[in-house]
Amino acid sequence: MLKKIPYKKCIIIAAILIGFYFLGGGIAMLVHVYAKDTIQAEENWGLGFSTEGQPPSAKATADELKKYDTYYIGDTSKKVIYLTFDAGYENGNMPAILDALKKHNVHATFFVVGNFIKTCPDLVKRIVAEGHQVGNHTYNHPNMSSISSKEAFQKELGDLEKSYEEVTGQKMTKYYRPPQGKYSTHNLEMAKEMGYKTFFWSLAYVDWLQDKQPTKEAAFKKLLSRIHPGAIVLLHSTSKTNAEILDELLTKWEEMGYTFGTLDDLVNASSGQ
Repeated sequence: MLKKIPYKKCIIIAAILIGFYFLGGGIAMLVHVYAKDTIQAEENWGLGFSTEGQPPSAKATADELKKYDTYYIGDTSKKVIYLTFDAGYENGNMPAILDALKKHNVHATFFVVGNFIKTCPDLVKRIVAEGHQVGNHTYNHPNMSSISSKEAFQKELGDLEKSYEEVTGQKMTKYYRPPQGKYSTHNLEMAKEMGYKTFFWSLAYVDWLQDKQPTKEAAFKKLLSRIHPGAIVLLHSTSKTNAEILDELLTKWEEMGYTFGTLDDLVNASSGQ
């Protein structure tokens, strides 16, 4: 026969069990909140395409990004494309890309890193001479979302500014693109404090794997079906496929009724200038 437990002891045991229950729930809640805050603090820029020819869904809306002087898309009511290239190094494809842009009288923005300026000063000078802009992709191409120190953040962008000025004799346009699309709201705030405008993208494809370059057909399938009004397009200048198809790609986009603008145009339109 079970021994009867005194009433007072029952109350104490019940109180202890309830305490453990709520303590456990509180810990679980803290873990959940912390994880949520971590995800919000460090993000990878991403897109979701659902309808051909229409803008994708993105990690944040254009209005949400505006307070950080950050952009990923232009006016979606106008068939204008803003062409950008990320240039981490040179492997022989940049001249063909510049030739195609010159043929179509298209001006792009090249987001470069320290290695590119250091090893290819003549190409940097050509980019500038042909009317393109050079933006800041940081000096060392690190994961900037892991950098919380203002000094370290400023050094990454500042060192690239200095290298650019040494080669061109000009001040660098304060346009910034986070390496690998990794960012935090703190990063965006620090870039804004430095006078930078940050640019993500609304169209890109996997073109950076040197040993697994997309075929012409695969590239066109992505770049033609997903193009949309106001698109900020990201291509990599290291891509052999991009160098081979760019002339034809620009022609096809033009045949689809698109024209080309610069990031200056996008910023001025956004600010009502």
